[in-house]
Amino acid sequence: MNFRPRTKEEPEINLIPFIDVLLVILIFLMLSTTYSKFTEMQLKLPVADLEALRDYPKEVLVSVSSEGDYSVNKQPIAGRGMNELASALKAAAKAGKESVVIIHADASAKHQAVITVMEASRRAGLSQITFATQSSTASR
Repeated sequence: MNFRPRTKEEPEINLIPFIDVLLVILIFLMLSTTYSKFTEMQLKLPVADLEALRDYPKEVLVSVSSEGDYSVNKQPIAGRGMNELASALKAAAKAGKESVVIIHADASAKHQAVITVMEASRRAGLSQITFATQSSTASR
């Protein structure tokens, strides 16, 4: 009787045949694929001026200075109150509720001044508000 323990061999997965089969499939697909080049129609697209595309009647420009002074469409507002600003916004909104309020605020303007413009826009019935920024390369 043989009572010596037998050493079991670990099964080994041989990947070389698998890689060979994949390479053959890849070569087959590369050779059998047809590449067709479609002829393209030569078009000359019209050119438009970007400034002409903007819809100025729908825009209401509100500027806020660092001191907290307001101007609507480059016209200074007499007071700093919300009622004066709301009435100026309502008068400047030529497109009615479809007008877009663009806020140009100085970088050092107080947050409250910008919030005042937003609240005055709400009181004037203008719900579309956006902020104007400049790129960091333009300020250099």
